[in-house]
Amino acid sequence: MTSGVTAAQLGRSPAFAERMRTFPAYPLADVPQIKRDLLARGVDIIDLGAGDADLAPPPAAVEALAEAARDPKMSRYAFQLGLPAFRESIAAYMKRRFDVDLDPMREILPIIGSKEGIAHVAFCYVGPGDLTIVPDPGYQPYAAGTTLAGGEAWTVALRREDDFLVDPGSLPADVVARARILYLNYPNNPTAAIAPRDYLENVVRFCREHGILLVYDNAYAEIGFDGYRPPGIFEIEGGLDVAIEFHSFSKTFNMTGWRIGWAAGRAEAIAALARVKAFVDTGQFLGIQAAARAALESADSWVPGNVAAFQERRDALVSALRWHGFTVDSPKAAMYVWMAVSGEPSEVVARRALMEEGVVVLPGAALGKGGEGYVRLALTQPPARLQDAAARLARAVR
Repeated sequence: MTSGVTAAQLGRSPAFAERMRTFPAYPLADVPQIKRDLLARGVDIIDLGAGDADLAPPPAAVEALAEAARDPKMSRYAFQLGLPAFRESIAAYMKRRFDVDLDPMREILPIIGSKEGIAHVAFCYVGPGDLTIVPDPGYQPYAAGTTLAGGEAWTVALRREDDFLVDPGSLPADVVARARILYLNYPNNPTAAIAPRDYLENVVRFCREHGILLVYDNAYAEIGFDGYRPPGIFEIEGGLDVAIEFHSFSKTFNMTGWRIGWAAGRAEAIAALARVKAFVDTGQFLGIQAAARAALESADSWVPGNVAAFQERRDALVSALRWHGFTVDSPKAAMYVWMAVSGEPSEVVARRALMEEGVVVLPGAALGKGGEGYVRLALTQPPARLQDAAARLARAVR
C-alpha cells in the first residue's frame, strides 16, 4: 500500500452479509484470554464453563490412534465414506445399545463432531421463509445453522414448571405450518433435563403428522446416573421415519478435541447430509475414525467407570452447593448442574465469579433469553475442586 494512503481512500471495504447481524457473540469467546490474564497474575482458576472434562479418553482409543498414525494409508482423504470398519462398529453399537438395525453404509454417516453435523443438516431442509423450532436455552448450532441456511429460528422457552420440555402442542399453527425442523436434546444441555418415553412418543407423532424433521441431539446418551439410561429416538415407534439422531464421542469418551461423531437416520436423510458435507469437508482423519472405532468396541467395559466418575462429581457439587445455601436439583443425566440465580443478570453473576473468585461458569442468557436467571456448572473438575468452586460461588453470588 502506498505510504499515507488509507484503505478507505483506495475504495470501499467489502460489506458483510446481512446474516452476520443476527449472529450473537459465541458464549465464553473471551474467557480464554481473561483466564490467561488471571493466571499470569497468579489467580487459581476453576473452570466449570465449557463441557470439556479433564478425564482421559479410553486407552484403546489412544493406542489405536498411535497405531493408525504410523500407517501412511490412514493419512489419505477420508471423504464421506470414511472408514467402513468405523461405520460397522457404529451400527453394532446402535443395535447393542438401542436395539435398532441400521445399514452402516446407507443409514450412518461419520461427522466431524456432532456440532458440525447439526449445523449442516439445516442446509438439507431449510431455506428462505422456513422456520425451525429451537429450544431456548439451547445449543447454539441449532439457531446458527438455521440462519446460515437462510431460515428463521422460532425459539421455545424451556421452563422448570414444564420440566424443561418443549411442548409441540403449544406451538402456534402458523409456526407449525412453516416449520421444517424440530431440534431436541435430551439429556439436555444446559438444563440436564431428561425426556420421558411418553413425551418422545408424542413428539414423534407430532413430527409425522406435520412432516417435520426431528433433529435429535443425543450427545449425552451414555451419561445417566442412579441407574437411568437415556433412550435413543429410534427406540420410539416411527422414530426412524422422521428423525436424524446425532451422537458424539466428546462427552461419553472424553474426546472433545478429537472432533468425531456420527449421524444416523433413514437413507435419504443421511444421503442429503453427506451431499452437503461433500462440498465443505473431506471427512475426519481416518486415524481418528480408527480410534473412535476402538472406543466403541471397548464401551461396554469402559463407559460405566467414566459415568461413575461423573456421578461422583455430581454428588460432590450438588451437596456442596446445598450446604452453601443454594437450591439446586440433582440431575439424573448429562454433565451439568443448572443453578438458579436471582436479583442480577446471569452475565453479571458469571463475570463476578470469574473476576473476583476465579470460577468460570456459563451464564444462562448466553444460551438464549430463556436461560436468564440461571448459570450452568459443568462437571469438569475433580470432586475437591468442585467443592472449592461451590464455596467461592457462595461468596460471589449476592
